[in-house]
Amino acid sequence: MPQSKKELAVIILAAGKGTRMQSALPKVMHKIAGLPMISHIVRTAESLKPKKIITVIAPDMDSVAEAVSPHPVAIQKQQKGTADAVKCAVDELGEFKGDVLVLCGDVPLVTSATLQSFIDHHRMGQNFGATVLAIAPPNPTGYGRIFQNPDGTLNRIVEEKDATSDEKLVRLANSGLMIINGENLADHLNKIKNKNAQGEFYLVDLPRILADQNIPTGVIRGEFQELRGVNSRTQLGELELAWQHRKRIEIMESGVTLQDANTVYFSNDTKIGRDSIIGPSVIFGPHVEIEDNVEIKAFSHIEGAKIKSGASIGPFARIRPETVIEENARIGNFVEVKNSKIGKGAKANHLGYIGDAELGDHSNFGCGAITVNYDGKTKSKTKIGKDVMIGSNSSLIAPIEIGNGAYIAAGSTLTKDVEADALVIARSETKTLPGKAKGRLKTHS
Repeated sequence: MPQSKKELAVIILAAGKGTRMQSALPKVMHKIAGLPMISHIVRTAESLKPKKIITVIAPDMDSVAEAVSPHPVAIQKQQKGTADAVKCAVDELGEFKGDVLVLCGDVPLVTSATLQSFIDHHRMGQNFGATVLAIAPPNPTGYGRIFQNPDGTLNRIVEEKDATSDEKLVRLANSGLMIINGENLADHLNKIKNKNAQGEFYLVDLPRILADQNIPTGVIRGEFQELRGVNSRTQLGELELAWQHRKRIEIMESGVTLQDANTVYFSNDTKIGRDSIIGPSVIFGPHVEIEDNVEIKAFSHIEGAKIKSGASIGPFARIRPETVIEENARIGNFVEVKNSKIGKGAKANHLGYIGDAELGDHSNFGCGAITVNYDGKTKSKTKIGKDVMIGSNSSLIAPIEIGNGAYIAAGSTLTKDVEADALVIARSETKTLPGKAKGRLKTHS
């Protein structure tokens, strides 16, 4: 079979406990841009359209198994090294004879383009039995060092704890990613020994097994910034920043203005249409979709919402999940909207709460007005028709429906439905008692 036509399987190594993370959570379940690291790498693997994706996990990592579902998992009962981890996945491979791409679950920034180039290099090589992806980190401490033959093929990989002081001077390092010819893989893995400082079975010893059979191993270099792994909270934070930087560039190149790009934070699935403008210090949570020509002003927080063309949000607005903001609507400063639909051209310009509600087209929700949607047990819905004026500091106690064209006077508290075009004043009458305030407050001389 031509190399380019060979099938591909992916094994993701994710059994590491990540003790340096100081967490009860499996390391690969820590999030970058709101998505577990393991989910990032599974998505990237899926883009390669492999025949199988198998994730190797430790016992009691049910959350990881759920995250990678419907893809199968293999259990590594004891952490005895990377070669042992790959062996745990061999049964799931069955009779597979294609190429096996080994990825690390804590390397979430690797792109499908890099992996495709990696695969292509392996398949176009000198009948390589394996190919390793190398990096040149600024400080290679902790990484296995790569040594090449004069023809560029791999001579050996020496792990940090097994390296001599001279070997540690080498800058070219192993990223941990490898692609292997799947034929006879189980036999090759069984030949790997654990005679090293860690007493583990290293996958990096596989090229030596292949070399004994005159089968070369290729080397291709990748970008360190893309191939960094996570072993601590500090490194997790560094990769979050790197992901955000990449996303900001992607968003701006798609036709969106970021007025202070380094202060805007995106989720893994944020979508923004062109000619939109995003102000400083805006945060996008998961499941946000913004159409063209939208302005999001400074210090706004948005999650789980769809905002349609021409709308304006903020500054200092909070848009919560299950909210739809229709065309040309305006949500102003210190307004919170939750599980609501804001109609075309509708306005809530300042200091309001709209929860579990519908605000009709071209209606105005005044300053300080709120929908009272929760009675301590049940959340109820407020329906406000088109062309309605809700006066300042009004409270609409749900369930309630306000008809089209109604006018609710400022300070009103409503508990009953309002018919269309009605003017409602629901507040206490002002009572003035002349002279009764005299002497109530101490006079200062």
